[in-house]
Amino acid sequence: MEPVEAQLVPNELSKEQEERFRMEGLENKGDVALSRQWSRHSQNTAVGTQEEKKVGVTSKLVTFEVGTGEDPREFSVAKKWLVTACASSLCLAVALGSSIVTGDLQSPVKDLHTTQEIVNLTVALFVVGFGIGPLFFAPLSEVFGRKPIYIVSMFGYFIFTLPSALAKNAATLVVSRLIAGLFSSAPMCLAGGSLADVWTVEDRGMPMAVFSATIFLGPCLGPIFGGWIAQKVGWRYLYWVLFALTGAVFVGTLFSPESLAIVLLRRKAERIRKETGDESYQSQGEMDKVPLSHRLKIALVRPFILMFCEPIVLFMSFYLSVVYSLLYLFFFSTPIAFAEIRGFSGGITGTTFVATMIGLVIGMLTMPLQEKKFRQVTTNGTYPEARLYPMMVGAIVLPISLFIYAFTGAYSWVNFMGPSVGSALFGVSCIWIYVAANTYIVDSYSSFAASAVAAKTLMRSEAGAAVPLYVDFMFHKMGFQYAGLLIALVAVCIAPIPYFFFYRGEKIRLGSKRASKAVNNQ
Repeated sequence: MEPVEAQLVPNELSKEQEERFRMEGLENKGDVALSRQWSRHSQNTAVGTQEEKKVGVTSKLVTFEVGTGEDPREFSVAKKWLVTACASSLCLAVALGSSIVTGDLQSPVKDLHTTQEIVNLTVALFVVGFGIGPLFFAPLSEVFGRKPIYIVSMFGYFIFTLPSALAKNAATLVVSRLIAGLFSSAPMCLAGGSLADVWTVEDRGMPMAVFSATIFLGPCLGPIFGGWIAQKVGWRYLYWVLFALTGAVFVGTLFSPESLAIVLLRRKAERIRKETGDESYQSQGEMDKVPLSHRLKIALVRPFILMFCEPIVLFMSFYLSVVYSLLYLFFFSTPIAFAEIRGFSGGITGTTFVATMIGLVIGMLTMPLQEKKFRQVTTNGTYPEARLYPMMVGAIVLPISLFIYAFTGAYSWVNFMGPSVGSALFGVSCIWIYVAANTYIVDSYSSFAASAVAAKTLMRSEAGAAVPLYVDFMFHKMGFQYAGLLIALVAVCIAPIPYFFFYRGEKIRLGSKRASKAVNNQ
């Protein structure tokens, strides 16, 4: 149930900025306080390491040769689509892994002689891994490349899915899901970058559409498949199917090419040094080399600096955390609305998520309207607040969808289309809110985009992970309609936040040391 909306943002950087980030990995060197000691602004002919300085050696910059296919942007179309297919399948496997188990969360309670809250931890702790894992995988990928991290990630995900299928007690099930979640988080922070590695901005439309479909529809496909699998062959086969899927994706990852430019350039420089014996050949990344320990320090510390020192990051993260919690409350309450109240089977209950999928598709199809609006209002220069139009609409649609869902889902005599309409509107609002909020955060902190998104993802994931621990108590003790009313009222309370940033965000950014200084010149 983890939407990777972070990967779906429109191009928020100029071509020159994107090229620098692609070739040099500058985000991990940009923070004034954390990276001043290591930052060196090298030119095409740059002084190398301290050892080279002593003997007076001048570094020779290693770059891609145009027309040779060395640059990932010059891969063949087939090779680019191979990278796209691999990234999409990775995220589909992770999205399904987080939600397929919701197809039957009741049977493990009986088989393993435990409580519903303990079994719900299989989802909660998996999501905890989503928030923690990227803090380590992102900087490691800049050292070892995307492919090795994908391989390690999917192998760990594959191996630690097996204990869940074989679990004889609740502890085995819960712990294996936590570890699987940690490993599976790598695609969540790297897959979108893989597409940006190989596709130019102009050619990125169709690949991103395919990728977006797997990201947003995957969490809804999980309950659909899971409901029927559990109904026909039992809950353990949810994990066996996931085990087979992750194994197939892991094998596919072995055949995917490396696409990260800074790593490919470093490998080329190493090869040239070995062939020529000339140690002066270096890539730009090697000239500006940042130790792995410092990369990890930045990745672990900077998100918290942004979270607590930047109001935009803090309150946007808070808003998305609440919305994400509402998303989990919605997912976990669906079996109550359809299975418990209406007596639907597990398979039919899972099929009701088709309504949410329809809403997600409608939301994605309407996003080009936002891009058209964005171009209209930024003719004299772009500014982050122009990204917030769909979020402001979504902030109104969200509580409306939850009111419909609460007061139609609670009564068995109301046709199932009532809560289904609420589900569809909920899907539309989630797309509008997530994509708009994410682009706003990235546009506002383009020099620290990865850290800003990491801060938001960490807060949001941990907030969502807490929901399975209280959702059953909430809906059964309060009653479906009143629990649904409560979450709808929460959505009403947070609705003004995007409007506040639309009108006051520019003033907040101009008072920040790290935020973009772009202003509305209309």
